[in-house]
Amino acid sequence: MGSRISIERNQNPKQKPDQRHLGFGKYFTDHMFLMDYTKEEGWHEPRIVPYAPLMLDPSAMVFHYGQAVFEGLKAYKTKNDDILLFRPDKNMERLNISNERLNIPPIDEAFLIEAIKELVSVDRDWIPVAEGTSLYIRPFIIATEPGLGVRAATQYTFIIILSPVGAYYPEGIKPIKIHVENKYVRAVRGGTGFAKTSSNYASGLKAQINAAEQGCSQVLWLDGVERKYIEEVGSMNVFFKIAGEVVTPALNGSILDGVTRDSIIRLLEAWGVPVAERRISIDELYSAYTHGTLEEAFGTGTAAVISPIGELQWTDKRIVVNKGEIGNISKRLYDTITRIQSRQIEDTFGWTVEVGAIRVP
Repeated sequence: MGSRISIERNQNPKQKPDQRHLGFGKYFTDHMFLMDYTKEEGWHEPRIVPYAPLMLDPSAMVFHYGQAVFEGLKAYKTKNDDILLFRPDKNMERLNISNERLNIPPIDEAFLIEAIKELVSVDRDWIPVAEGTSLYIRPFIIATEPGLGVRAATQYTFIIILSPVGAYYPEGIKPIKIHVENKYVRAVRGGTGFAKTSSNYASGLKAQINAAEQGCSQVLWLDGVERKYIEEVGSMNVFFKIAGEVVTPALNGSILDGVTRDSIIRLLEAWGVPVAERRISIDELYSAYTHGTLEEAFGTGTAAVISPIGELQWTDKRIVVNKGEIGNISKRLYDTITRIQSRQIEDTFGWTVEVGAIRVP
């Protein structure tokens, strides 16, 4: 793989959207990064080109056998106009874990971080600066080899696109309602639940629609075998504060190892807050609620950072958390992480990575 990234400038830049009404994933910047893979050449031809539709054969194997993985991270602009990434090494490490599970060739992680820096530099004027906004970064890989037949492809394309975003949920940092799913299953051990692959999310869409019809923003998934142990909340990991201790489901092979999840655990440990990674059942959670020891609940992920949970709907039961209001730990975690990401407070963990100046091709 050649390390030199070619750059083709977009000669017809788009009009930038109003930063006050960005939503999430609605707008895309002027450029994208592409790199191809073949068995003969490996990963090659890294390039930044104008954002445009892809040309794919109708028999491209991604359409038929689902070989696709992705990541999500963000870029932030500080008050001094510096651009920061948050723990990109963890995202690229996880991308290769997903690659291995789906039999996609690995990519040099350090080079991927440089590619992200280069693309963000080219489109740095797209980074919003309004409160609660950022530039979302979506790296992904798809199988592009044309042909039918169930096997791993021999051709792939790695792509990075950028999107200026606001809050992931319309509610913003306000607590959301969650539906506890009893019928459908997201993942089981030995499957792809720990990988960030597109099929994991496609299989959850039906439950997500059902939850929305019940006035809920997300789905709380239970384990796929006993249907009793809590795993994830839709696109997020999940935490509960019970009797002073913060509990999150242990990684078991069907739960995504979230970058924000890891950051939350390390922050709580640094603050001296008891935190445990273990199995927790929905029955235990309901018991904590009825005994008055369920103090807070929140989801964590790159898109929303922290999403407080105000209510869980489980069969015919309602679990109202902290009177439907954001808790102290949730608020402190959100404020701390977002301030580290924008360099408003000191990054004592060494999590942020500076993008640096733009390279003129």
